[in-house]
Amino acid sequence: MKSSISITWVLTVLVLAGVICQTAIAAEVAGKNEANQFNRIMKKDALRDKSLQGDGIHDPANKSLSLLQTPSDAFLSLPNAKGGNGVNWVKAMDAGKIKPRHDIRNADVKPFVMDLNIVREVKGSMPNVVFPHKQHTELLDCGSCHPDIFIPQKGANKLSMSASLMGQQCGVCHGKVAYPMSRCSFCHSGKKQAAVEKTPS
Repeated sequence: MKSSISITWVLTVLVLAGVICQTAIAAEVAGKNEANQFNRIMKKDALRDKSLQGDGIHDPANKSLSLLQTPSDAFLSLPNAKGGNGVNWVKAMDAGKIKPRHDIRNADVKPFVMDLNIVREVKGSMPNVVFPHKQHTELLDCGSCHPDIFIPQKGANKLSMSASLMGQQCGVCHGKVAYPMSRCSFCHSGKKQAAVEKTPS
């Protein structure tokens, strides 16, 4: 009896070790090969944006690469943020530091700003999620998100933190160029309605 328990226990440990190794290898491969490698969830990479050589975006063999300004130099005058690419884009726009152009050919085209908050009820103790259309539509066109990322219809999108953390849904931008998922209170900012006690009749 003891030997069979020991063998079962050893086999279980070996299977778990194999799963952990496979997961670690898959994560390493994903980090090197997928777009989600830039999803800086918890902290900013100190070497990020210092050089365009080997950043995985620009061609290091291009002789004109040295003529381009590095993001870290371009961001010097912009308000800092602790996550994402280190820039608070909303503050930068409100302060007039940046003026997003909404048409590549016509600089006079004005954005369609939609001042509408969408509140997503969250189960458990976390505050509800408040999505502000205003700040997003001041920077982006509606087509940046709809319909490819989010279907513009009530109840059509099943949102999840795991999908966002994997670079989908909100994670298409947040954790890459916008603040990362570790800034919980930035999205989970909606107060929950207090439970109404039913009085016995």
